[in-house]
Amino acid sequence: MYRLVVAALLGFSGSAASATTFTLEPNYTQGVLRWDHLGFSYPAAQFAQGTGTLEFDESDPTRSSVRVTIPMASLNTGVPDLDEHLKSEDFFEVAKFPIATFASTRVEKGAGLNRFKVTGNLTIRKVTRPVTLDVTLLKVGKNARTEVATIGFDARGTLKRSEFGLGAFVPQVGDEIQLLLTTQAAEAKAQAAWLEEQKAKK
Repeated sequence: MYRLVVAALLGFSGSAASATTFTLEPNYTQGVLRWDHLGFSYPAAQFAQGTGTLEFDESDPTRSSVRVTIPMASLNTGVPDLDEHLKSEDFFEVAKFPIATFASTRVEKGAGLNRFKVTGNLTIRKVTRPVTLDVTLLKVGKNARTEVATIGFDARGTLKRSEFGLGAFVPQVGDEIQLLLTTQAAEAKAQAAWLEEQKAKK
């Protein structure tokens, strides 16, 4: 039933077995990091404007893959001094390492409908480590504004910042980072055509 619904919404043939390329929409691709600060609070930082591609196999979502690039200059806590510190050499060293990347290596079915486990390589400051995300497929269908086939996901996971060379002040400040991610991706060819139409109207 799931396969038939996805095929119908995206306009694919029921016999198709190949992946379709979707482009992540930067304005709707963002994440939140949270950590334990001395046991007293759990501050958060947001990053946004992620870019990348999703290869989605409607016949078998576990054969899909995703690649994401995150501009670390977008990191924002709402506290200017903390933003400056996080972007400094103590942590992300954004001036030298302006991007982080994630490339999936395996997709497995998760516990529950439309849930998956996505394992991939996360690279921060040229350090690459495997990370597994619990992903929920939120919606598959046509964007009501653009009429372009679109897929939306949420994802959660954890990582140890010290494994990426970001271990300043551990253990006083927690090593474990909680991740909350969200993205929507539009079918690449149709989205490109829609964007060209919008440019022509200006």
